[in-house]
Amino acid sequence: MPSDHAASSLTPTLARARDSVAASVVDAIRTTIAPGQPQAKIPLHEPHFGGREWDYVKECLDTGWVSTAGTFVDRFETMLADKVEAAAAVAIVNGTAALHAALLLAGVRPHDEVIVPALTFVATANAVSHCGAVPHFVDSTMDTLGMDPVRLERYLAAIVERRNGEIVNRKTGRIIRAIVPVHLYGHPVDLDAIAALARDLKVALVEDAAEALGSQYRGRPIGSASRIGVFSFNGNKTITTGGGGAIVSNDRELARAAKHLTNTARLSKGWNFEHDTVGYNYRMPNLNAALGCAQLEQLDGFLANKRALAERYAAAFKPLDGVSFFTEPKFARSNYWLNVILLDPALPGARDAVLTATNAAGLETRPAWTLMHKLPMYRDNPRDELPVAEEIADRLVNLPSGPTL
Repeated sequence: MPSDHAASSLTPTLARARDSVAASVVDAIRTTIAPGQPQAKIPLHEPHFGGREWDYVKECLDTGWVSTAGTFVDRFETMLADKVEAAAAVAIVNGTAALHAALLLAGVRPHDEVIVPALTFVATANAVSHCGAVPHFVDSTMDTLGMDPVRLERYLAAIVERRNGEIVNRKTGRIIRAIVPVHLYGHPVDLDAIAALARDLKVALVEDAAEALGSQYRGRPIGSASRIGVFSFNGNKTITTGGGGAIVSNDRELARAAKHLTNTARLSKGWNFEHDTVGYNYRMPNLNAALGCAQLEQLDGFLANKRALAERYAAAFKPLDGVSFFTEPKFARSNYWLNVILLDPALPGARDAVLTATNAAGLETRPAWTLMHKLPMYRDNPRDELPVAEEIADRLVNLPSGPTL
């Protein structure tokens, strides 16, 4: 992130250019989503309830099935599996819990290392820590904003060795157990390359698709290409269950294990409460699943609206100097969960100037999340050099992206 000194020491010409970019961004957003409404306040993302949400939630209340048992949980799981073309889906209380359980099912154990991008939401790293394992941070690529498979392969070749059939970080002596690519802001990573690397190393691949419901990778829905993937349905996601997440898999046995693990590992033995391992109370309540069923019924419309919004943004920003609108990778179709602009690196302080100007104008924007290695609890974690992730964080601004804009 540019220092305050760097921003304050701009020449008058650069300062004017920076402020002009900020003003132009405000105008471009207004032109795109609120023409004729100069005072309208626009949130970054908000849910839209225009389907049968009231009916389904009321049915839960009328029947008394409001907790983790109830028909809507099964219905939501079936609908989600169909949408992402996976063999099975398991509804979970939130996305972080889903990722935690997925990592455990992938074999992650205490003191292992798990490869994650430094540029991600903190839940990705936290889920690794919940396993007692160590997040190991790697760089991103400007092509996808996600994990860079070329740099990752080169980096791992330099730091790992095989010991007793395991891939070990020779610097720490810890086993590297899994790789977790993140489809940042809904834009799919180069999944084939990362999956090939995971296969060669014989480490697990767990897709963090929390932001990518409805995105496609090489013609297939995100969530169907890997053995295990995770979605989030928080209130700010493309569809919401209020709070919620899911594990999806093409391995039915793994899905059964996921349901067992996240249902306190309870055995089905009539009225007896018997459990065969340390399980987790991670199942999604029926109330949340009811909301999710109504939202999934509207998913195609949400995706069409978000794509139309992205196209309008792209047109509005195209003529502007100093700012570029980020578009989906050529091998993918993004859900454009949160739209992204990248600012000219030659204008120090432009990101914060844009954030200040847009939010002052009632347009909620935000920067990229603080990079994981800059958070106090992860400052000393193993990591590659992270020049691209740091550049993206310095330049990126998220735009208002709700499905009704």
